[in-house]
Amino acid sequence: MILSLLKTTSRLFIFAGGLLLGIQVPSFVDQYERRIDAHYLEVSANISGFQSTADLLFSGNLQALISYYTDSNDLVFESDAQSIRNIVDRYQRISSEREALSGNLFFAAMHVILDADDEFIDETFEQYGYTVPLNMFAIEWGLGIALFLTIISDLGVLGCVKCAGLITRRKKNQLKSL
Repeated sequence: MILSLLKTTSRLFIFAGGLLLGIQVPSFVDQYERRIDAHYLEVSANISGFQSTADLLFSGNLQALISYYTDSNDLVFESDAQSIRNIVDRYQRISSEREALSGNLFFAAMHVILDADDEFIDETFEQYGYTVPLNMFAIEWGLGIALFLTIISDLGVLGCVKCAGLITRRKKNQLKSL
C-alpha cells in the first residue's frame, strides 16, 4: 500500500516537474531569439559603414576591403583590418543564428537545445526569467516533456526490477545446484 502510494506520488512529481520544464522551452527560445535580434541590430549598425565603403570601392566585397586594409603600408589600416574582420565574423555568426531560428518553433527549439551559440546561450541563461505562459506551444512542450520523463523513469524502474529479479533467480538456481 505505502509502496504503491510512493510510486504514484513519485510519478506525479516527475510528471509535474517535466510539465514545468517543458513549459519553459518556448519562453526560453523566445528570449534567446530576442537576444540574437538585439545583437544583430547592434552588429548591423557596426558593419554598415564598412559595408558602404565596400559597396563603393570593392563591389560590396567586405573581404576585399579587409585585404586592402591588411595589405596597406599604413599601420593604422593594418591594425584596423583585424577589427573589421572581427565585426564581419560576428555579423556572419549572428546572421546564421537568425537563419537557424527562422523555422518553426520545434526546429528553433532543437537548434537552441543542441546547437546554440555558446556566448548567446550563456547570456540567455544568465538573464532568463522563468515564466508560466499558457499558450498552445508551451502546453504542447510541457505535456510532451512530462510524458517523456514519466515514461523514461517508468522504464528505468522496470529495468531495475527486471535486473534485480534475474539476479535473484540466478542466485536461487546456483543454490539449488549445490
